[in-house]
Amino acid sequence: MDIAKAKPTSYTYGPVPSRRLGLSLGIDIVPPKFCTLDCVYCQIGRTTRRSTVRQDFLDIQAVLTELREKLAAGLKADYLTIGGSGEPTLNSRLGDLIDGIRRLTDIPVAILTNGTLLYREDVRAECAKADVVIPTLDAADAAVFEAVHRPAADITIEKLVSGLEQFRAEFQGEIWLEVFLVAGVNTQAGQIEKLKTLIQRIRPDKVHLNTAVRPPAEPDVRAVPAEMLDEIAHRIGGHCEVIGAPPAAGMGPCRARAESDILSVLKRRPCSVADIATGLAMPRDEVTKYLTALQDRGVITAERRGDILYFQMRSQTP
Repeated sequence: MDIAKAKPTSYTYGPVPSRRLGLSLGIDIVPPKFCTLDCVYCQIGRTTRRSTVRQDFLDIQAVLTELREKLAAGLKADYLTIGGSGEPTLNSRLGDLIDGIRRLTDIPVAILTNGTLLYREDVRAECAKADVVIPTLDAADAAVFEAVHRPAADITIEKLVSGLEQFRAEFQGEIWLEVFLVAGVNTQAGQIEKLKTLIQRIRPDKVHLNTAVRPPAEPDVRAVPAEMLDEIAHRIGGHCEVIGAPPAAGMGPCRARAESDILSVLKRRPCSVADIATGLAMPRDEVTKYLTALQDRGVITAERRGDILYFQMRSQTP
């Protein structure tokens, strides 16, 4: 299937502060939401186009032109991070993009990936052009893998682990393995021990424990308490650290503050998703979630002008 290469409002977002990557400029190269998985915890929401078919989704030269303009304007970033609205390795021109970035700047390149296509030689070769690759391993057996990830039919835990092992053998850069924990699903002692064994086989440079800090795809997904995350990190050992933990007082105030910031911008002028994401240093997919919620409550409206969708405060009738 050939996807029309319609230009989004922006291919990049940020730079945004990242605990792992410092100041990170995001580069989004897959339309929402093309992915090989449909993870229960995904902050972007349910996968609408589950696929393992790599495609030429967008105009890579347009992405590079946008990056060139940001660099000319004085962009400061610790990493250029390829990820975004779906699984970036589904873009068949991932390697071309990284080659183009190398011609523009020496800012290091990171890839956020679920790792499911690393069993493919072409995907490994393209990912190996990056400086840091951050894949995911959230399950140690087929049952938990299916429960957490709801994968495409031809994706298995065996393929994932095999691909990660092969990539480690070939890749000279850094692998930072993310383990996303869902309370009561992949946190049992036996599961953690099996994960530890797989991690030892994969030999990542770092292991990052994460949990549901932002609203997940499924409402019954529960975050793992900070104390348990620390305990699991200790049990895994090595270079394992906690990078995501729920705030002690819950997420309510954080959500309220984010909505307040967005409304403060929209009171002044209509804005696109990219305008808000850049101005508030928020991931574009997170901005979209807040805007959708505000629309559903009738607080804001949306109006398309040309190819761009603008959001604004709803007019108040006297």
